[in-house]
Amino acid sequence: MEIKKSNIRGDRENRKNHKYSVVRSQLSLSSVSDHDAHRAGLQPVSKWRAYGLEGYPGFIFIPNPFLPGYQWHWVKQCLKLYSQKPNVCNLDKHMTEEQTQDLWEQSKEFLRCKEVNKRRPRSLLEKLRWVTLGYHYNWDSKKYSADHYTPFPSDLAFLSEQVAAACGFQGFRAEAGILNYYRLDSTLGIHVDRSELDHSRPLLSFSFGQSAIFLLGGLKRDEAPTAMFMHSGDIMVMSGFSRLLNHAVPRVLPSPTGESLPCCLETPLPADLPGDSVVEPCSVEDWQVCASYLKTARVNMTVRQVLATDQDFPLEPMEENKRDITSEGVCRLDDENSQVKRARLNPDS
Repeated sequence: MEIKKSNIRGDRENRKNHKYSVVRSQLSLSSVSDHDAHRAGLQPVSKWRAYGLEGYPGFIFIPNPFLPGYQWHWVKQCLKLYSQKPNVCNLDKHMTEEQTQDLWEQSKEFLRCKEVNKRRPRSLLEKLRWVTLGYHYNWDSKKYSADHYTPFPSDLAFLSEQVAAACGFQGFRAEAGILNYYRLDSTLGIHVDRSELDHSRPLLSFSFGQSAIFLLGGLKRDEAPTAMFMHSGDIMVMSGFSRLLNHAVPRVLPSPTGESLPCCLETPLPADLPGDSVVEPCSVEDWQVCASYLKTARVNMTVRQVLATDQDFPLEPMEENKRDITSEGVCRLDDENSQVKRARLNPDS
């Protein structure tokens, strides 16, 4: 990445000319105790590295701040717990509630035999593309609503609160989550996360599994994006000016050594967890299923605060007055086998 000093006035010109400077981001060390960080499976904030890009104020990139082994918990939660009812997933439109009742139980034996029988049909977990938590995002209206809500997972809320506080956002409330489950042929189209009613709160993104390319664009869709790698354990925070920037994931990168896990996932979760930790033990059997899945996949958790303090959802207008917002909000995750194909992004565009 070419280094060039810039100021806010020249930021858009710098993005146009692909000239950026990586800068260190200051974290709020006193906002998260070492004990609370450990409870969430994180290193002390004083040991985190945090970076930003000149031209993108409010964008913070934190390379894997997790303690060794603790990513296991969050991977297991995404696959085993968060995919369960009453949370909502992409399979609900094509299957009955009974058929999607416990995707983990229906899939674990398929995944354990994955190495032996490569021609087997895909398990339900391998067909999973997204799960919504808390205020469930409506993919048709591109909105959240008060009447479509289930309790947000307390462990993920705690993790999110610690990361947000370390980035200067004390009092952040985790109210909605969208989990994306990427296969090696999956992409996430260019979009802006604007459906939340409070844009003063950050968007948090947690990555696990295979690496991916992330494109960070501008306020307009035609602004040239900046490409960067996302590796397992990496965290991105989009706030302030960067909160409403276009972004996308055009490619998931297969392991260069074949079907294998990133090195940071080879270390097991410690057996002696703190008594008040939100992280739970992960059995060898459970991790075998998770590892089999992640050798050809990536999981991303995005967490958002939907409402400002004391804010309520607005009353819905009459149906005939609703405007077409199909190009706004969050973009669906696509893969090569999708019946509906979306235009692919060119990382060099």
